[in-house]
Amino acid sequence: MLTAQQGEAVLTGWYVGYVIALVVISAVVVLVGMILGLARRIGVQAEEVVAALDEGRINTLPLWDVAKVNDSLRVTGEHAMAARTILEAGE
Repeated sequence: MLTAQQGEAVLTGWYVGYVIALVVISAVVVLVGMILGLARRIGVQAEEVVAALDEGRINTLPLWDVAKVNDSLRVTGEHAMAARTILEAGE
């Protein structure tokens, strides 16, 4: 260990501390930059996913009408069967 001569202060510890602090702060800045970059990429991809889901929703909206058509066909079939029964009974 270095000893200070009379009236001189040993600043080696301070210099080492400053270097360590500089390395740590630099590492934090780099990591935060990487995190922000990834967050931006995730945001862009999320917007693309939302657009694709909206397009899929728009393309599948007519499928909701299939249930209405099925109900109408069922009712029409029931009425046809009822008419047939009535016509057969009238012979």
